[in-house]
Amino acid sequence: MSSVEAALAALADRRPDRATITAQVLAGLAQRPRTLPSKYFYDARGSALFEQITRQPEYYLTRTELALLQQELPAIAQQVGARARVVEYGSGSGRKTRLLLAALPEVVAYTPVEIARAALVASIHALAGDFPSVEMLPVCADFTEAVTLPLPQFPARRTLLFFPGSTLGNFTEPEAVRLLRGMRHTMGATGLALVGIDLVKAPALIEAAYNDAAGITAAFTLNLLERLNREIGSDFNLERFRHRAVYDNTRQRIQTDLVSLCAQRVRVAGHEFDFAEGEAIQVEYSHKYTDAGFAALAAAAGLRVAGQWTAQPCSYGLRLLQWQ
Repeated sequence: MSSVEAALAALADRRPDRATITAQVLAGLAQRPRTLPSKYFYDARGSALFEQITRQPEYYLTRTELALLQQELPAIAQQVGARARVVEYGSGSGRKTRLLLAALPEVVAYTPVEIARAALVASIHALAGDFPSVEMLPVCADFTEAVTLPLPQFPARRTLLFFPGSTLGNFTEPEAVRLLRGMRHTMGATGLALVGIDLVKAPALIEAAYNDAAGITAAFTLNLLERLNREIGSDFNLERFRHRAVYDNTRQRIQTDLVSLCAQRVRVAGHEFDFAEGEAIQVEYSHKYTDAGFAALAAAAGLRVAGQWTAQPCSYGLRLLQWQ
């Protein structure tokens, strides 16, 4: 059995089922303002569209983080040391993972926790053959929920939790603290977490990143409705909604909405929801941080910043966290 076949044979599939997705969607649409969970952006098409977003000229986040990783990984690897077990939340295509695994000495195992099965399988195909000495232990699951992770065959010196892409910014402060506490538990007292964060900067630069001229982000956002139509039997008319992403300077975050273009009724799993013209469904936040604000967020979860690297002029950071 090849390393790829072994990795896929070991894949633990704990994706949310239809009943779970339906219950979460119904609960979100019953709120005011209405919401939909952003974690369901990432079906096969959504994952492919997001990869296109990361290559748009306006989307500075991915190219800045990749360049920062390439520049600073020797210093990061020195702090992490040899024989680490790497756990990644939301692994996506694995472009950043490849840099990390190549830089760290004697990685024992790699466990990506990814909700999009197609992206996870593609990532394992891409990585397993190139890192045959690294045990691949993929888990298809929602990393915001409690998930029992598989243990590596050989003992690791420490666990490194990898959480790039500024994904932490998609969570409200209480949610982010809860997620960081879960990471603290997973990595243990000797572990570390390497987290990517987008920093506060000119609002125009931020807004452009979420409203690319090619319309890829708009297609990505609307694909959420297409997925729900297919998987839980809703009847959203995609032509009656539009993507909107606006920076809130007071809260230091982008808010992405799907805005109803007319008065309409939508049916979801036997329930009816009436939308007024201009009414929005909130689908995602993208918080931006200051150094002081992020340090306080980490401290609330029992963590402290043990290393920090920042790219300019786009003001994007990598932060290494450990137990306080």
